[in-house]
Amino acid sequence: MFILFITLACASRTDHTPVPVTAPDMVPMAVKMEIDYDTAQWTELTTDLGFVIDIKYATADNFVKEAVYPCGRCFLRKAAAKALMKVQSDLKVKGYKLKLFDCYRPRPVQEKLWKKVPNPDYVAPPSEGSMHNRGVAIDLTITDKSGKEIDMGTSYDFFGPQAHHDYTKHAKSILDNRILLKNVMEKNGFASIRTEWWHYSLASGSYKLEDWEWSCD
Repeated sequence: MFILFITLACASRTDHTPVPVTAPDMVPMAVKMEIDYDTAQWTELTTDLGFVIDIKYATADNFVKEAVYPCGRCFLRKAAAKALMKVQSDLKVKGYKLKLFDCYRPRPVQEKLWKKVPNPDYVAPPSEGSMHNRGVAIDLTITDKSGKEIDMGTSYDFFGPQAHHDYTKHAKSILDNRILLKNVMEKNGFASIRTEWWHYSLASGSYKLEDWEWSCD
């Protein structure tokens, strides 16, 4: 706490002893929030880092129509997070931002999704696990500076050929948007899958499946 000293001069005091007074406009700095995850293994991606965060599985706005995460936080393995920040930096100079729909996904959630859609073209079988369960996959799109999504032709988690990378019947502007995302992700070490324009995973490294679930406190 910052302390000021002033001298009181009044009839009842003649020794001019400095009296400590707290400055009214000086307040202690806020205590930094405690980190509640293993920073040696994980990085949390937040709006403070410039990302637009819209974790769909923490809401009912997803293909299972119910929340399967207790709250919307985005974690990636440190290598994947570092690569994604490079993607963000590359897009920023073009006037764009990244919007994140899904990041690390605990394996118990994978089981719930598989029960809803037991189709390996769209949901990895829990026995094999997803790259999301390993913390190196990201579902995302591109937005303008204000956070408005650019047109990718379908919504997130659209199950059908229109969401595939090899679908060419969209307008050229949409195909160009997909190419922009694909090129910048691949440049920074991510790989795509054929059926989902929004899904990318780190192309290098080996990571174990995880059951860890984040805190919502």
